[in-house]
Amino acid sequence: MELSSAALTLTGVIRNNAIRLAGLLGVLCAATTACSNASAADRPEIEVNGQQVAVPVAGGKAVVDTTSLGVRAEAADGTRWQLSAPAAEAPGTATEVTTSDGKATWRYPAKGLTVTATPRDGRLEMTVHADEQGSMTWPVTGTDPTVHEVQIPHGEGLSVPVADPFWNSESGGLTGTELGMVDGLTMPFWGTSQEGHGSSYIAQSDIGTSLRFASAKGRLRTEAVHEFAPKESTMDYTVSFALTDGSPVASARDYRDWLSHHGGIEPLRTKIDRNPEVGKLVGAFHAYAWGQARTPEGINRMRGLGLGRMWLGYDADDQPMSKQAVDAAKQAGYLVGPYDSWANAQDPNTADNPSSRWPAPVWQDACVRDAQGKIVTGFGGRGCYLSSEAFQRTEPREHYMADRTRQMTANGATSYFLDVDAAGELHTDHSPQHPMDKATDRTNRLDRMEWLSGDQKLVLGSEKAGAWANRVLSYNHGSQTPVADGLWALQKDRQTWGGYAPQGAPEFFFKPVHLPANLAKAMFDPQFRVPLYQTVLHDSVISTDRWELSWSKLPDQARDRAMLAMLYNTPLNLVLNKAELDSHGKQIADLQQYFEPLHKAAATQPMTDFRWLTPDHRVQRTNIGNGALTVTANFSTQPHDGLPAGCVDAVLDGGAPQRICPAGL
Repeated sequence: MELSSAALTLTGVIRNNAIRLAGLLGVLCAATTACSNASAADRPEIEVNGQQVAVPVAGGKAVVDTTSLGVRAEAADGTRWQLSAPAAEAPGTATEVTTSDGKATWRYPAKGLTVTATPRDGRLEMTVHADEQGSMTWPVTGTDPTVHEVQIPHGEGLSVPVADPFWNSESGGLTGTELGMVDGLTMPFWGTSQEGHGSSYIAQSDIGTSLRFASAKGRLRTEAVHEFAPKESTMDYTVSFALTDGSPVASARDYRDWLSHHGGIEPLRTKIDRNPEVGKLVGAFHAYAWGQARTPEGINRMRGLGLGRMWLGYDADDQPMSKQAVDAAKQAGYLVGPYDSWANAQDPNTADNPSSRWPAPVWQDACVRDAQGKIVTGFGGRGCYLSSEAFQRTEPREHYMADRTRQMTANGATSYFLDVDAAGELHTDHSPQHPMDKATDRTNRLDRMEWLSGDQKLVLGSEKAGAWANRVLSYNHGSQTPVADGLWALQKDRQTWGGYAPQGAPEFFFKPVHLPANLAKAMFDPQFRVPLYQTVLHDSVISTDRWELSWSKLPDQARDRAMLAMLYNTPLNLVLNKAELDSHGKQIADLQQYFEPLHKAAATQPMTDFRWLTPDHRVQRTNIGNGALTVTANFSTQPHDGLPAGCVDAVLDGGAPQRICPAGL
């Protein structure tokens, strides 16, 4: 790929995301349509009655108790429930509430906290400002006895019955854990449902905020935890509350609406118009190719099997795809992309993979350093994590990223998978040569991803892809997967999971694994899965499961995962070599041929509806594009309304149902 003036181009991109990112996070709300400078007369009126502050919201009002920060909902139909229990730590005695410019304000002098509450776009928006470093646990949600489900964007999304014994036990993998809004969840919101009503919560201040899961008296609840840290610029903590209709995806709809006014959602159609190569993702399955699958012969084999569209990636090893293989893939209409990471460096003399080898002095001058000045050890205990700020400062003269990109695409690849950058694993760098807080790290990552996808016209993907990165990415690997912690321990068991041999078919990717029952239930049981990510970003970012959880890696879940892919209108992620094509090539081709026309019809359309059709949640339906595509999946063991168990019916634009019944593996 030609990268003339690459360094100058990349330098020109540097920092230009700051204002857009600030808008995304609500920091510069004044620049967005949702946060317009309307006069106080144009805003709904706040009512103050002693220590009760009533704020009008869509569908009713929210009432804040300033003695405790407890919040209750009062719906227009008279239904009341607790939006938040009191803050976990008593905030102390509140001052008298004052109102001006459509806002209510009060202080907790003993804690050094100032709170503002205001109605904004049909929601209650509350900001807590801290005078000094500390933390708070609030809001505390799901505690009302009428709440029966909690929705969290863990991977694609889960809707968890709060009184379910499994989810209240250690086996469920939630109780006692804490997921960061940036690096644990795919999007910074959550929701609750009860009969006919529900609640939505958006952590607008996502950096420094996490969601903790606790069980009390056999009921699961959530607690948002925020760290006030001057060095991270997280001294203001903003949360919005909304009343919903209780749909399992209502909180996702609320967040989509909020996001559309705070930084925006970049449509996939716009990305295709800007770079037609992105259009090759539509209808394509994704696969990491190994061995013969990386050769022209392997590409021709795939075409011969009937695989019409594919995204093919290859791992960071010493056998990248040749130019001849890339040319064959292009002739087949496929996309090809290398795996790369700009987040890790190792000693070049002993590095265990090419992507961790950088020219001197990246190792160790560009390493992230902790508060004591020590190098922060990299992923898997190897090398160090690299500072995006170090790259940002040196790129104009050293061109490390431009040179790496030129090297990785010299074979003609037009796609790129940049691991980690969009996963939300942000760093604070205490190096005096390149100091950086987490917000700066995120801005730097957005800059370089925009350079890859915009200026270099590469079809860019990354890991998991938080909603904040939707504008610069066209696809991601990992957002579909609600990973339970037990998976990491299982992957370290090389006897069970497999290692990185043999060459061309490493067992880590190819050896079939039967998940323990608790992991299978927590991660893949369809009755708990809901398309929150698709409800927000289906028409912006194409998403798949993680690359080491390929379709054939988990044979017990193969049928349900294929059905979920069709239901959500998302591609399967595979690993392919000659043996895999021999064993499952025809089955993969059948699934891809069924998927392709559905994805072509709906990939650029928003997901507009999701619902359970049976009380056990095992028959589900999605609607994409207001009728462009309707898909019904029967995950149960019994027929439902003419749809056999284990089958999917898809209807394009009101036409006749098209059925597939994946056989599994």
